[in-house]
Amino acid sequence: MSKSKTKIQLISMEYTHFFAVDLGATSGRTILGSIGKGTMELKELTRFPNPIIETGGHFHWDIYALYNEIIKGLKTVAQKGITIQSIGIDTWGVDFVFVGKDGGLLRNPYCYRDPHTIGAMEEYFTHIPKEKVYSITGIQFMNFNSLFQLATLRRNRCSALEAADKILFMPDALSYMLTGRMVTEYTIASTSQMLNPRTKKFEKELLDVVGVSEEQWGRFVYPGEPIGTLTEEVQQITGLGAVPVIAVAGHDTASAVAAVPAYDANFAYLSSGTWSLMGIEVQDAIINEESYARNFTNEGGVEGTTRFLKNICGMWLLERCRKEWDATQNYSYSELIEAALAVPAFRSLIHPDAPCFANPTSMIEAIQHYCRETGQPIPETYGELTRCIFDSLALRYKQVFGYLQQMAPFPIEKLHIIGGGSRNNLLNQFTCNAVGIPVVAGPSEGTAIGNIMLQAKAYGLVDDIAGMRRLIGSSIETATFTPEQPEAWEEAYQRYLSVYREDI
Repeated sequence: MSKSKTKIQLISMEYTHFFAVDLGATSGRTILGSIGKGTMELKELTRFPNPIIETGGHFHWDIYALYNEIIKGLKTVAQKGITIQSIGIDTWGVDFVFVGKDGGLLRNPYCYRDPHTIGAMEEYFTHIPKEKVYSITGIQFMNFNSLFQLATLRRNRCSALEAADKILFMPDALSYMLTGRMVTEYTIASTSQMLNPRTKKFEKELLDVVGVSEEQWGRFVYPGEPIGTLTEEVQQITGLGAVPVIAVAGHDTASAVAAVPAYDANFAYLSSGTWSLMGIEVQDAIINEESYARNFTNEGGVEGTTRFLKNICGMWLLERCRKEWDATQNYSYSELIEAALAVPAFRSLIHPDAPCFANPTSMIEAIQHYCRETGQPIPETYGELTRCIFDSLALRYKQVFGYLQQMAPFPIEKLHIIGGGSRNNLLNQFTCNAVGIPVVAGPSEGTAIGNIMLQAKAYGLVDDIAGMRRLIGSSIETATFTPEQPEAWEEAYQRYLSVYREDI
């Protein structure tokens, strides 16, 4: 492993400042991005949890709490006397908020992990066949995609849906609360399974099935376009002036991919966090029999690109185990890694995307059940469970990477790992060993950096995504990994395939 040098400078008056809101499925943060003299600096202003709220038999997000945290971050900027040029918001995909005719939010939004969408896809396909839905959208089938959420809510006669005048995706809803302007940002809309990537518009045939019209969404905007300025109310609350809110790549993965410090096009990326997303950046959507069979997705990117990728269950597995361990023992990541390294490699392997790991009551028991069902040693200790997760994730990455190699219109010469998971050097090395090509890890705050850089592009500090990536590459620290133990990892991969199950 080798590290590149960093050129990050201290914030000064010579720097131009931008405010990023980066909301993940477990936590959120507000970040100050400062750019000047060919360098960039990030400073985390606030960090806060984003817990799932279980009530009334359903799982919800608290959008008012998230809005309040954004306000806190903006107040911090005002109190420090920092002049920000704009604000940008990115979030996870697919979830949305209903807005009534009076402009008020009708209900806290459902969380994509709510089990009420189980079976929704199959019911929807009685109206439009599965193959046709994919041929229109090119989107990976997941029961919680916006299309199937809406189908579920219509089936359940959701009063908020019935009363909705407008529907806004999460980043768009928060931008609306700040500006009073309703928009639909392209990259976040592309996660919904309602958008045609060729026309870059919602497909009426798909919407008709769920009783929703295109007019119920805000006007379409693309990364870098202005949404509006802070309302007088927000200005008064925060102490700021009429700061513009910019439509960045509202889907966090799109912002993260925009931050990949690549100098040519022949790369794949792995956005590593609670979710992992592995893919390539292409000019045109890849929609064919193979992408359909492999359940790959085509999501909107920056400057008209398409992110051809597959969702993979990432650190969600370990996060859920840690939550259970925390009841008796709070293990640090360094303790978990040390314990994992003390366990024999490839002792127990799981398919990370098996249905049993989606949202189990106990992740530990779910992993043990999978190993029991596949005739493997049962991981008992925290070290055994952690090693099982790391080995399995790396081998799943190898599997998906192999699919990418078959479908990519160019040779993939390097894998860039971005997001919080890029700090996990053990998993990075395992991933490198598994895929068999050089891996570049970093930036860890890829989403926030992409968010900031798209604001900088809108402001005129950089010309295009190539300029963004050059500036990022010169401003952040990366680590490079080279493959090791190819024979052992190939042998382990064959074992992984022998226990690979999609029915547990």
